Amino acid sequence: MLRSMAEARVLVANRGEIAVRVIRTCREMGIGTVAVYSDPDRDSVHVELADDAYHLGPAAPAESYLNMARILDAAKRSRATMIHPGYGFLAENADFARRVAEAGFVFVGPPPEAMLLMGDKAAARRTAEAVGAPTIPGTPEPISPSEAAAEAGRVGFPLVVKAAFGGGGKGMHLVDQPEALAEAVERSAREAAAYFGRPEVYLERYVTRAHHVEAQILADSRGHVSFLGERDCSLQRRYQKLVEESPSPIVDEELRSRIGEAAVAIAKAAGYVNAGTVEFLVDESGFYFIEMNARLQVEHPVSEMVTGLDLVKLQLMVAMGERVDPASAARGHAIECRINAEDPSRDFLPGPGLITRFEPPGGPFVRLDSGFAEGRRVVGDYDSLFAKLIAWGEDREAARRRMLRALDEFHVDGIPTTIPFHRWVLETPDFRDGSVHTKWVEEALASGGRAAMERAAGDGRSGRASVSPSRPIKLLVEVDGHRVPVAVWGEDARTPPAPPASAAHHAAAGGGEIIAAPMQGTILRIMVEAGQQIEAGQTVCILEAMKMENHIAATREGTVAEVAISNGDVVDMGQPLVFIE
Repeated sequence: MLRSMAEARVLVANRGEIAVRVIRTCREMGIGTVAVYSDPDRDSVHVELADDAYHLGPAAPAESYLNMARILDAAKRSRATMIHPGYGFLAENADFARRVAEAGFVFVGPPPEAMLLMGDKAAARRTAEAVGAPTIPGTPEPISPSEAAAEAGRVGFPLVVKAAFGGGGKGMHLVDQPEALAEAVERSAREAAAYFGRPEVYLERYVTRAHHVEAQILADSRGHVSFLGERDCSLQRRYQKLVEESPSPIVDEELRSRIGEAAVAIAKAAGYVNAGTVEFLVDESGFYFIEMNARLQVEHPVSEMVTGLDLVKLQLMVAMGERVDPASAARGHAIECRINAEDPSRDFLPGPGLITRFEPPGGPFVRLDSGFAEGRRVVGDYDSLFAKLIAWGEDREAARRRMLRALDEFHVDGIPTTIPFHRWVLETPDFRDGSVHTKWVEEALASGGRAAMERAAGDGRSGRASVSPSRPIKLLVEVDGHRVPVAVWGEDARTPPAPPASAAHHAAAGGGEIIAAPMQGTILRIMVEAGQQIEAGQTVCILEAMKMENHIAATREGTVAEVAISNGDVVDMGQPLVFIE
């Protein structure tokens, strides 16, 4: 065990905004820091901020941020004493935590045994049931694809297929009808293997119109577990959280107490140590345990803003063996918007690229966590999250209005962003009254919200990615000493030119279709072959970009004249994929 913080040296086994977040706290505590980086992250902000930095390997996570041997080698070479995993990558990998300890380093997170217990969703459910926490019906153990149909009949529809050894919404798919089950299980297993290294999945009854409420806990190594309040993460799309807040607008003091007691009991039963999050679904009939994330959460800043606590500092203190019993008297309200490099007007299509303009917001009680800046590139090899904007207010309405002001001031060019989506959401009556649920985004966009979001993107107030026929750029022009805003409309200079026609495809000029890659990515699966008849809307291939599977569809019916790609190909934006005649 370290005798003092002066002896500590923390290697952050991660990248982007969370690596920057951990490095900043370490610097405030007088602790030395070590960054690790892949090829495309060589000039990243987290590398510049750290006291030392070590190269891991190529962009592929398996060769860099998921490569345990290379990370441990960097720790040895840098004389690190502690390893902080951040979130994602190896953060919930019990084998990594064990290997860190065996190599003589302190792992800033829970012990491997607790991580294994909570990482196994079936075992976590049994732990919750043992302490009296209500759970959602589901399969008691991970299942194979061949078992899915029988188990689904027992669980009932609608249900959710989930990765058994992962979290963060990755590998989750809603199934309404039995005929869609096999494809959902296959896709979840494939994503689970890619994200977490294990393909096992399980089934769980889907709770309709639920609120996602999670409890932040902190446990020291002496048996003391603190409940640090709840967060509401109901505003999601495809199980990916988009907006979080604390406290939850639907939780009163009595429910808060019950959720806190259940979370603490589960953590104690699991032998949990360090920061963690116990997640629940809440509906009109009560609350249900769904899982425990054995790590720091992406949305931890809203808890920090209302409690005044630095959770990373507390994590480090726990890892050093100190007694930690933080006071958690929450004050006010905080909202976080996850700013992703995605275009909400194009069904949230990921958009990696070079940031040509980055003007962050400021002012009282506004916080921006980001691992990027102007002149940096958001690469397509990793998650699309590139910044988190957090605003605090004396009450929820004050926090909402402050967030809207901050979104107005946040300007990013060169990549698409979800800023227009966030501004639209915060102005909706449903968000204002706190009635949004986990399927609200899909329902609202389908019922007219998309047009309102497009208007938010086009009014020039909420940040923009580029100039296009539907997105103006605003200028200030002075006339007789009076500065006035002018909106300029035009074609987007960054829109890729039409891909060249294949010599083998002579029909495009005669009314055929060239299906081009909408972004840089990797071809996971080709769904059609030459000579096949296809319909409009039919998926021709699955393209993975920024850790998301994107189903590329035909816009018209016809015959496949040529497939210009193979499984595993890395394609550029605008590159021809399939030709239809």
